[in-house]
Amino acid sequence: MSAETIRLRGVVQGVGLRPTVARVARRLALEGWVRNDAGGVLVALGGHKAQRDAFLEQLMAELPPLARLASVERREDPAVVVGRGFAIVESAEGRPRTAVAPDAATCAACRAEIRDPLARRYRYPFTSCTHCGPRFTIVRGIPYDRRRTTMASFPLCAECRAEYEDASDRRFHAEPIACHRCGPRASLARADGRAFTWQSYSLLDEVDAVATLLQRGEIVAVKGLGGYHLCCDATREDAVARLRERKRRPSKPFAMMARDLAMIERYCAVRPLEREALEGPEAPIVLLDRRAGAGVAPSVAPGQRALGFMLPSTPLHHLVLLRLQAPIVCTSGNLSEEPPCAEPDEARARLAGIADWFLDHDRPIAQRLDDSVAKLADGAVRLVRRARGHAPAPLPLPPGFEGAPRVLATGAQWKGALCLLQDGYAVLSQHLGDLDDARAFAEWERSRAALAELYQHTPERVAVDMHPDYRSTRAGLAFAAERGLAAAAVQHHHAHVAACMAEHGVPRDAPPVLGIALDGLGYGDDGSLWGGELLLATYASSTRVGTFKPVALIGGDLASVEPWRNLYAHLMAEVGWAELATRFRALELVRYLEAKPRALLDHALRSPELAPRASSCGRLFDAVAAAAGLHRDRVDHEGQAAVALEQAVTPDALAAALGGEGYPIAIHRLGEAGLPYIEPLGMWRAVLADLLAGVDRSIIAARFHVALAGAITRMASEAIAARGGVDTVVLSGGVWQNRVLLELVAPRLRAAGLRVLVPQLVPANDGGIALGQAVVAAARALAAEGPCA
Repeated sequence: MSAETIRLRGVVQGVGLRPTVARVARRLALEGWVRNDAGGVLVALGGHKAQRDAFLEQLMAELPPLARLASVERREDPAVVVGRGFAIVESAEGRPRTAVAPDAATCAACRAEIRDPLARRYRYPFTSCTHCGPRFTIVRGIPYDRRRTTMASFPLCAECRAEYEDASDRRFHAEPIACHRCGPRASLARADGRAFTWQSYSLLDEVDAVATLLQRGEIVAVKGLGGYHLCCDATREDAVARLRERKRRPSKPFAMMARDLAMIERYCAVRPLEREALEGPEAPIVLLDRRAGAGVAPSVAPGQRALGFMLPSTPLHHLVLLRLQAPIVCTSGNLSEEPPCAEPDEARARLAGIADWFLDHDRPIAQRLDDSVAKLADGAVRLVRRARGHAPAPLPLPPGFEGAPRVLATGAQWKGALCLLQDGYAVLSQHLGDLDDARAFAEWERSRAALAELYQHTPERVAVDMHPDYRSTRAGLAFAAERGLAAAAVQHHHAHVAACMAEHGVPRDAPPVLGIALDGLGYGDDGSLWGGELLLATYASSTRVGTFKPVALIGGDLASVEPWRNLYAHLMAEVGWAELATRFRALELVRYLEAKPRALLDHALRSPELAPRASSCGRLFDAVAAAAGLHRDRVDHEGQAAVALEQAVTPDALAAALGGEGYPIAIHRLGEAGLPYIEPLGMWRAVLADLLAGVDRSIIAARFHVALAGAITRMASEAIAARGGVDTVVLSGGVWQNRVLLELVAPRLRAAGLRVLVPQLVPANDGGIALGQAVVAAARALAAEGPCA
């Protein structure tokens, strides 16, 4: 008899892999052991070669649903001690080289159990097994064992211990398991601290009492996996409007949670891929097309044709919704853009003015985590926000990154996220919020330290955004300086493109791709502000080969919150006041702009300090939205005007725009270098003429999208033709979250024989920037050491 060791890497701890290994080995009468260690899962196997081959074949066919194998390494080792029988042995210590599993939504077996009056865990809010439950939010160290989680303070009772040690049980070595007797408990409290009896609201328990409170129009803060949610009845306008006022969130859409898919389908059309996402273990919020007459409160998603729905992700949420006949608002437990509260004392301090009640529990949260958000676009469900269910699942680095240095990438200013590079993987953190908020930045700092400790990550390089005033940039440079580390400044749009390349496994030595990076703003290589760029890019370098026409941002940052400023700047850059006041005098928007302090605005337009120029695609969308009367004065959240313009495009309007005469957008050459740029002069005159003719807003919005898609495709084709050898186009940046634009551009590029890459598991917006920074910094370091392997 011979023996070998088998190294399993990837998402392999906390997902039931060791019990599966033991079950398969015992079935085949093989001897040996399996254990968690810092490198993942290690198997020692004794037996004939044919038996061991059969073991691996059967193991691959029976992998637990949450396991994600990145590699399998086999090594013959006659000296390995396997003993008699097959055992799960104590974990080994060491520097972590494995992944922490994301949290997983309650599996079907556990859902059935909490509804079964004869089951031991009937109505237990923290029921879990090897196939579901908390992982990242409770973990404090690797290897993943109960003693390294926030469940360490809940010793297993005799019955749970028996399940934990029974190889035939689905809770065999399931670290978070517990029950009514030995596990965490939920508790209900009034926000005002007054005494009450929960029996006044339920005949069952405190969790069920929440359903009665929601039905009565109360706002309840519910502690979930990674933080609190603020909940109310989504069909009661009085409750939703009160929540908006208290949370200081005037119009940004609220997410909703429904008891089951059938309930969601009463309000939204659900396509097969959307159904799969909703019911998957990640259980994200999915943006769905609203059904006509959907009976949710108007304040849930004002002016939106899409609604964000999720299914319950924990037994506690399932039990709250069990007898509700309507969905609930389930939004982050925070004020405005702050991180969600994670523990009772913090929640009492921050949410007492919002919530009427608190449903708490006593299991500590190790890692604060928001809900993931996804949408279907161009044939795939794509992440808009990467958090619960997805973070911190590792992303394997593409070929050519073997031997890459350990990198800490600090991300961007908005939609903050961090990335750690080591051992052939990238670990992209959860969404950490907008870093201009002090509490969000404090959470960013805490998460950086927590991830470094969890993975024992000691960076050799730091990667930051090129913008010198980003908090993430300043913090990253200070971190590097304190430790004497090299710091790489990565151009914002190059990072967008590189992140998408890395997600799709583009090799490091691949030929350049054409990256089309469209967003609001990013610091450019030339020190100006970019936002609509065509880049010929590899991981190590990028060259600008096309852009949008630079237009002034009147008031600098004010232009991102007051769309009329972009409208005025674009019209002055394209049409001029004289033509506007003569040809289009009858337009309401001309009278609107005339009432503004035009002398001051014109003065600002002549000053780069007061109105820096930017080639921003996002600000072009804002300007067109303002012309159409959408959020002209002010937006209260990022992208509001641009999203409203996209939402204005109805299927009928889009069909008409595709079949009719479109808006003209030319491609001109910029400066002495002759850089191609999109010139929207003709488009603006056509938009103004349509407004003068009383053309419906939906048609104007559709014609703009069609015209812009045509110009982007045309400029991309010309850039590729001018260089040759480019067969891959990358579409990244926040503007590509616009489903209408993406589904106009991507098919045209594919029809031209090009491979089109679009972010899917990594957000196209700034939430993916850190991954791009990390791989660019690593590629540059490897290039400096020598040619690609």
